[in-house]
Amino acid sequence: MSAPIIAIDAMGGDFGPHCIVPACISCLAEYSSLHLVLVGQSSLLESLIARYPSVDRARLRVEHAAEIIAMDERPAQALRGKPDSSMRISLELLRSGAAQACVSAGNTGALMALSRYVLKTLPGIDRPAMVTAIPTQAGFCHLLDLGANVDCSAEHLYQFAVMGSVTAEALGTVRPRVALLNVGTEDIKGNQQVKLAASLLQQAEGLNYIGFVEGDGLYRGEADVVVCDGFVGNILLKSSEGLAAMIAGRIEALFKSSLAARMVGALALPLLRRLQGELAPAQHNGASFVGLQGIVVKSHGAAGPEDFKSAIRRALREIEEDLPQRLHGRLGEHLL
Repeated sequence: MSAPIIAIDAMGGDFGPHCIVPACISCLAEYSSLHLVLVGQSSLLESLIARYPSVDRARLRVEHAAEIIAMDERPAQALRGKPDSSMRISLELLRSGAAQACVSAGNTGALMALSRYVLKTLPGIDRPAMVTAIPTQAGFCHLLDLGANVDCSAEHLYQFAVMGSVTAEALGTVRPRVALLNVGTEDIKGNQQVKLAASLLQQAEGLNYIGFVEGDGLYRGEADVVVCDGFVGNILLKSSEGLAAMIAGRIEALFKSSLAARMVGALALPLLRRLQGELAPAQHNGASFVGLQGIVVKSHGAAGPEDFKSAIRRALREIEEDLPQRLHGRLGEHLL
């Protein structure tokens, strides 16, 4: 395989290039064949890169973009009003073949709108979906959609299930178990679209559809791919992040509450650090926009350098697996 080239929207996210440039420099040191194109205000980017004199500039170049899409900007405005934005140019590099993937921590709605406009969807796909891996008792599962599609029909949920299954297979899961997220596991539970999606999936040959899974079953690892609309998925993801942070804070406060507690905490520290490392958002940052004719990875807007590196790693993995082509090859077997 040729050296991977990733276009980076260097102006996106809450911290912009001050977070993204260090993350990119670190990734270049970690992956000797990786090439990155940082897209954004060239004078600012060059001044930040200059702080790392040992970086291999043969593998790092800057592409100027005069405009920035704000985190609260409407997608329609980003699409029509900012043709020279760092996000738009990053996607244009991917479309032209100058890059093999795009990573952005910018405005999610704008990134989805621009991705659909610039790259187009794969044949047979109505809407791309956002998917990421979330930790479970059994390891992790792939959850989609995470917010790109708030209202979904049964056919959309069916397409998400197909894309999620193929993605999980490409990333190493053998015969992934696919489930619909629901308020119960009985056939009578759920809204009309979820019930209709279940009927479609029950008839799908080649998909390992196992039925409904509840929220607690998701974290027990009862499925490898869990499908829901973007409204539910985004709330689930953000609630999980908040719960994890709250539990970590409560444990830390408990171990500081007395001398005896501090002694117990010191003994438990190695195990707690290991658990924290396994569950840390930095290890799971990066949601893929599946269903597009190209690899687009969305980093959390509040990501720090380590988090952003995880998003780059996810893009690298999808380049290695040629995920869009694998999706294209398999979708025809399953789509209605």
